[in-house]
Amino acid sequence: MTAGNLFFTDTNVLLYQHDQRNPTKQRAAQDWVGLLWEHEAGRLSWQVLNEFYANAVGKIGAPPRAVRQAAEGYSLWNPAGFGLGMLHRAWYWMDQAGVPYWDSLIVAAAETENCAYLLSEDFQEGREFGAITVVNPFRSAPEEFGLRQRAVRRKK
Repeated sequence: MTAGNLFFTDTNVLLYQHDQRNPTKQRAAQDWVGLLWEHEAGRLSWQVLNEFYANAVGKIGAPPRAVRQAAEGYSLWNPAGFGLGMLHRAWYWMDQAGVPYWDSLIVAAAETENCAYLLSEDFQEGREFGAITVVNPFRSAPEEFGLRQRAVRRKK
């Protein structure tokens, strides 16, 4: 997978994948995350995993054991860590783009992971942060970005 095809996944995408209260968004999130797994194109941060756990258990009432198992699975995407360099980039985005602190950490983590896209419904769709473009995963399909289910070869 080339760096230009990487997608930083914000917390809301992970939450909707596990939230049965909105079947339309749940299906879209499942499609996105499934194809990101298949194409090894998903990225996230420890911040996202922490927010996912807290909100899945606290807001949507998902069973803690299932959420813990899901978080462990998402950790296979090698979440972006946190350090002074990322903090500096977050401050940069706060100052240059007027992004709130927690959101600026998301943008900085997406940069750290060399992502071309930030999947989120919480940012302005189409907004650019340097080389990163915000994509609303509930308004755009993965296929629009070249993410298609790979054909399964059958034995003859």
